[in-house]
Amino acid sequence: MKKHYKMVDLDCANCAAKMEDAIKKIDGVKDATVSFMTQKLILDADDARYDEILKQVLKVCKKVEPDCTIQL
Repeated sequence: MKKHYKMVDLDCANCAAKMEDAIKKIDGVKDATVSFMTQKLILDADDARYDEILKQVLKVCKKVEPDCTIQL
């Protein structure tokens, strides 16, 4: 399942790259793109575990940049 999310308060391209790398390492994630320019996250993950994976993605984003939020 591939979904697009708006990111709020993503402040730097380096943080976006760190998030993208960490998200791609989560088990069940097929692909992920975090764009600093468009302030968007594109997440392609396993349908059966999508909600669980999304929770892990949110944790990763908070760890890299605590002020950043993802609008679900």
